[in-house]
Amino acid sequence: MKQKNAFEILKTGRNVFLTGSAGTGKTHLLNEYIQYLRKHDIDPAIIAPTGIAASHIGGMTIHSFFGIGIQENINDYMIDSLMQKKHIYKRLEKLKIIIIDEISMVSPELFSSIDRILKAFKFSNEPFGGVQLILSGDFFQLPPISKTKKKIKFAWQINTWDEANLKVCYLKKKFRQDNGDLINILDEIRSNSISENSMEIFRCCYKKKLTNNFKATKLYTHNIDVDRINDENLKALQSETRVYESKEHGSKKNIEKIFKSSLLKEKLKLKKDAVVIFIKNNYEKGYINGTLGKVVGFNNMIGTPIVEIFSGKKIVTEYEDWNLENNKGEIVANVKQIPLRLAWALTIHKSQGMTLDAAEIDLSKTFEVGQGYVALSRIKSTEGLRLMGLNETALQV
Repeated sequence: MKQKNAFEILKTGRNVFLTGSAGTGKTHLLNEYIQYLRKHDIDPAIIAPTGIAASHIGGMTIHSFFGIGIQENINDYMIDSLMQKKHIYKRLEKLKIIIIDEISMVSPELFSSIDRILKAFKFSNEPFGGVQLILSGDFFQLPPISKTKKKIKFAWQINTWDEANLKVCYLKKKFRQDNGDLINILDEIRSNSISENSMEIFRCCYKKKLTNNFKATKLYTHNIDVDRINDENLKALQSETRVYESKEHGSKKNIEKIFKSSLLKEKLKLKKDAVVIFIKNNYEKGYINGTLGKVVGFNNMIGTPIVEIFSGKKIVTEYEDWNLENNKGEIVANVKQIPLRLAWALTIHKSQGMTLDAAEIDLSKTFEVGQGYVALSRIKSTEGLRLMGLNETALQV
């Protein structure tokens, strides 16, 4: 399905499951629909299962929006308690449309709880209280985080999903990938049918030297590898270290929430020639969350880093704001920091939603299905792939 067809279906008011392989523009289409709604004085709820996913689309976490703390299962007593909270009642009373991004990471228990809460607040037995439900995501990507193995792992496996009577809008045109080899590989992973041709491409990409001007971002499955690589590379640079400390306002607990739900660093250490990645969208200045670059100098007036991105454009960075809102929509905490992070290496989980020009990917320690698919789908073509290792789990979804 084309984006324009899916957009028209969204406007009908139907419950929709917006899906498709990585790079087909699901988030872009959601943003277009959100702008359309706001032009017509409709304010949709925009939520996601994790802080990073929520920040990508400018929304809130599911738990924060509904005021349910860390709970996944909601009982009648908790629903009664929620209905006594005026700010939650006010928030849900006039709610017409709810958008849930990265639906693959929403547990069945949490999905069912959203349905029960909306039915209660809307005094309706209709699915999700009659609120238009728009789900976006790809079940071939990362699953819900769980400490135990469960047979029922995804939201689509429960009756609540069927009762929503979702119209499936499956986007097919890929905007991120512009390389036939990579598109074929990703499609084969999705269909669980990796060909010998794809394996040969992997072998050709194994520890190959990339021709890009900048060192590729390294994607690893574990934080310990990422931190080690970034620290080692920064120390290896001979230039002077510049330290940018975050400026914080709010309680310690709320400040911690901002750091946990973002890629922010309390102390950002940079040097000339450091490989960095932007961690916020700023279309006016010419970068988005995931834009890769290199520190080429520092502004003489304000002392902030000057970053050259792949296009050759040089961007003078400035402090940006990260805010935490309470259930009333009031800002209760604020962090100001330079929107950069060292990017010699990132975890695959942190890379979800990003588009990278080049990546060095180590999938030898892949421990969760979907990780390999997410990592490989971050890049635009196999020309930008340097593969360091692969295991059997990496090619499973």
